[in-house]
Amino acid sequence: MSITRNWFEQDGRAYARFRPEYPQRLASFLAAAAPDHRLAVDVGCGNGQLTQLLAPYFDKVVGIDPSADQIANAIPNERIDYRCAPAERLPLPDASASLITAAQAAHWFDLAAFHGEVRRVAVPGATVALISYGVLSLEPALDARFQAFYRDEIGPYWPAERKLVDSGYATLAFPFEELAPPALDIRVEWHLFEFLGYVMTWSAVRSAKEAGREDLLMAFANDIGAAWGDPDRKRPVRWPINMRIGRV
Repeated sequence: MSITRNWFEQDGRAYARFRPEYPQRLASFLAAAAPDHRLAVDVGCGNGQLTQLLAPYFDKVVGIDPSADQIANAIPNERIDYRCAPAERLPLPDASASLITAAQAAHWFDLAAFHGEVRRVAVPGATVALISYGVLSLEPALDARFQAFYRDEIGPYWPAERKLVDSGYATLAFPFEELAPPALDIRVEWHLFEFLGYVMTWSAVRSAKEAGREDLLMAFANDIGAAWGDPDRKRPVRWPINMRIGRV
């Protein structure tokens, strides 16, 4: 099938609309790992996907992101206080946070400065977790085409930091007493245009467009559309969740 709509032309609200949601099990695990449930801090919170999941478990949650646009698209919650600030200068008092998380964000931080802030704002025995989700996988009939697009075609347009995400932050400095995370993943059932909507939120897609390689994007959209079949058919999509978690 031919994709007549250009799914790679969307506004900033698409990030909030199409990004996959973390499972509730992730939030419950993080809450159980915290020494108490007074305050959780989600750093680099974006539009608040993980922040929202933490809210039922804590008296208060603070979501922090340097992007005013992301904060503007966050869903309000009476337990959540969203603040616009960088990870390296957290607008929090000393020894106040029981849980500090960073989901799909730590690869952008000045880690030495962030670690210093974690130590400053953490209560004794607080939990810190750097969370990411890896490369998605599709059904076998679709996955080979997707992996080729991700690795070979759009791959050169990813920023260097993307390799840190793909490795599950395994090579990042993590100067805390490390704990073993559970095996978790994100699973959704998406129709074709939800899947393409997600792909077009990638920074690599924006870079490819700026480089004048929109032909790569449309060729992939047409190929995956042909393999998908009925665009309204829901198909499974899975991302592995990776985590570095420890005690402060």
